[in-house]
Amino acid sequence: MAGFDQAARGHLAMLAFSALVAGSFSLGSMAADQIAPTALTAARFLLAIAIIGALALATGGVPRAALRAPWRYLLLGALFGLYFVLMFEGLKTAPPIATAAVFTLTTVMAAGFGWLLLRQVLTPRMALALTIGAAGALWVIFRADLAALLRFEVGRGEVIYFWGCFAHAAYTPMVRKLNRGESPVVFSLGMMVAALVLVAGYGWADIRATEWLALPGIVWITLVYLAVFASAATFVLLQYATLRLPSAKVMAYTHLTPSWVILWELALGRAPPPALVLAGVGLTVVALLLLVKDEAAARG
Repeated sequence: MAGFDQAARGHLAMLAFSALVAGSFSLGSMAADQIAPTALTAARFLLAIAIIGALALATGGVPRAALRAPWRYLLLGALFGLYFVLMFEGLKTAPPIATAAVFTLTTVMAAGFGWLLLRQVLTPRMALALTIGAAGALWVIFRADLAALLRFEVGRGEVIYFWGCFAHAAYTPMVRKLNRGESPVVFSLGMMVAALVLVAGYGWADIRATEWLALPGIVWITLVYLAVFASAATFVLLQYATLRLPSAKVMAYTHLTPSWVILWELALGRAPPPALVLAGVGLTVVALLLLVKDEAAARG
């Protein structure tokens, strides 16, 4: 029963994660052309560190043991920093729903990294779900155009973001492999500090060139949302879930992201996608249901 409770909590954490992440696609697409990706990513990490740091202090601080092997945080920070920089670079040209569909492919890649790093084996049900989810994602990415799919006409933004998702997929099992008992809050804080150092070092010229006080309001709205909800909150949720669920099941919730993005787009007054595109979104939801269904219960 205790194991079930832990798994259920992991699923609830990822449900919240998918809803919060979805907002970053819609808001991020509105701000992507207004600020350099490295500058935006560094600023979001800085604000998120302030939030997570305060939370860490309020819950016992950072124990000395958490400072051992700092290379772990550098590795994880490099992966997540790369993901966010490439995400905003991709959002300059790729529509939010298409990038959200690319994000669902993270599940397939996370399953591969889960096997390589943790020897987590896919069940037949999970393999079927990943296939269905990937098919749905590709249908959305190619905008329900079979001819474009056959010619593999994919946009530049989607390709850029795909490589960011590759880094994100590696990050998920690496958390479990590298965590040495640190709490999700402390481990997230160490990773974010490392990510800030790496991103700021790489994009220092862009950060200095940014006229921060002249940025439009949408950039600041996006920045606050990204720092509070799509960084600080989702980092902790992801860390929490990855310690309780297999990597493929953790990333299964990325399949909900296109559905959440559609709701975000409607809330922001944008038109819904064509019905044919919605069919691909439906497949990603089917994949989610298959992935999170308990395998043992299914056989019993």
